[in-house]
Amino acid sequence: MSLSIGIVGLPNVGKSTTFNALTGAQNAVVANYPFCTIQPNRAVVPLPDSRLDRLAELVKVPTAIHATLEFVDIAGLVQDAHKGEGLGNKFLAQIRETAAILHIVRCFEDPNVVHIREKPYPVLDIEIVEVELALADLQQLERKIERLVSAVKGDKKLQPMMDLCEALKDHLGQGLPASSFRTWSSDDPVERELMSELNHEMRFLTGKPVIYVANVAECDLAENHPYVQALQEYAARKGAQVVVLCSQLEQDMQDMSPEERREYLALSGIEESGLEQVIRKSFDLLKLISFFTFNENEARAWNIPRGATAPRAAGAIHTDFERGFIRAEVIPFPEFARCGSSAAAKAAGHMRLEGKEYIVQDGDVIYFRFNV
Repeated sequence: MSLSIGIVGLPNVGKSTTFNALTGAQNAVVANYPFCTIQPNRAVVPLPDSRLDRLAELVKVPTAIHATLEFVDIAGLVQDAHKGEGLGNKFLAQIRETAAILHIVRCFEDPNVVHIREKPYPVLDIEIVEVELALADLQQLERKIERLVSAVKGDKKLQPMMDLCEALKDHLGQGLPASSFRTWSSDDPVERELMSELNHEMRFLTGKPVIYVANVAECDLAENHPYVQALQEYAARKGAQVVVLCSQLEQDMQDMSPEERREYLALSGIEESGLEQVIRKSFDLLKLISFFTFNENEARAWNIPRGATAPRAAGAIHTDFERGFIRAEVIPFPEFARCGSSAAAKAAGHMRLEGKEYIVQDGDVIYFRFNV
């Protein structure tokens, strides 16, 4: 399963620099003026996982194929984007296809970098973007309601959906996100089902989980800057995750060796790079885990939803594996690493034979038996 993250934010907050840092390449134009990104930038990058690299060493294969993460960077959003102001509104369809949103927030002062006001106000900046996303969702919902007006006349069974859309229209009209609409936590299973159906069709921008990224100056990385504090308090009220990074530092580190990168991070007072934080929190946000397979040529990581059964995990490799699933031979990675091979792990009693009901665990090394 490829994990797709949409990057949003105001102009000149460091979106493209962050995109380049996260993707490890100069894929996006970076310039000190609004809308230097005029086309969506897309990049698929490997997810670092030291367990997979260790597995490849143990089984002596030349290739380790990591699971992937896709980033989509669009032009900066501005106030009244839903009315056509700026450029970002033209690319919101690209973000609708993503699983989550990475919202870059400027938490540094620099008179040489243009901003919408004299200095950043992180919460106000966030609210500008989130209101525009809500209003973009509202426009899409209004088109849905227009279609339903005629459809309901011929099919009264559609009336509950019409009622739901009207209530959600009022909610979004206040600049509130779809994620806070009452039906997400409703006790009524019919309402929850209708909302799930509607969200599947509409792919609400404001219904997606969000990670806020506080883009700070390098000198503020190790400090809890007031801008970052304000962002963290706002995110806490929404139950959202926050990553603090310096996008320029992350980009500067791309040409360094792993050892140099660790030393550089240590000098800045941090232990984990922004990329590693984003990946880890994205996995947690989207409830994903990784399992591993290997053959004589490669070791490979696969992403699946937490709670997935063995047949569904097999289907991530190939539909035939799921259709003809017989059983899974499972070794937890820590035991595999401790024993050094599948044969040694099996001899030590760490290999389990699991059936269709088995819930795959993060880090499982699996060999699937199937027949079609």
